[in-house]
Amino acid sequence: MSEEPGAKGGVGLSLDDYLPFRLSIASNAVSKLIARAYEDRFGLTVPQWRLIAVLAEQPMSQHAIVARTVMDKVMVSRAAQALVARHLVVRSAHEIDGRSHVLTLSDEGRRLYAEVAPLALAYEAALLAGLTPKEVVMLKRLLIRLEGAAGKLSGEDQPQS
Repeated sequence: MSEEPGAKGGVGLSLDDYLPFRLSIASNAVSKLIARAYEDRFGLTVPQWRLIAVLAEQPMSQHAIVARTVMDKVMVSRAAQALVARHLVVRSAHEIDGRSHVLTLSDEGRRLYAEVAPLALAYEAALLAGLTPKEVVMLKRLLIRLEGAAGKLSGEDQPQS
């Protein structure tokens, strides 16, 4: 599949072998598969599900959610508004920063999380079924390293979780 160096205008870039392209295609395919399931069964978009999953770990501000998920702040804001409107998330004043709000899962949001999380884990298991446990561990480690390298190159070098 790789082109000879210098092919196609002398650059030597084969899109199919270009890692950022492969990562994007894989991410889009996985997101599309999971989005369809969340939308059809639960009426959730992927950003809404990510907020629910993050808030299941702990309440936090929209700013903290942006940092944790690396989603655009407008996307986080829209997802939060939709979840508040559905009574899945409760917005309360931030104790320290009066200009900010803390988002928390409501009881209904926790029930929905308890229903969706097993499905999410089942999708993950199905996606990883063709890999050995060692390969799964290695894949996750490599992705964390790639995230770190991208952060360094972009000047956003932050510790990875």
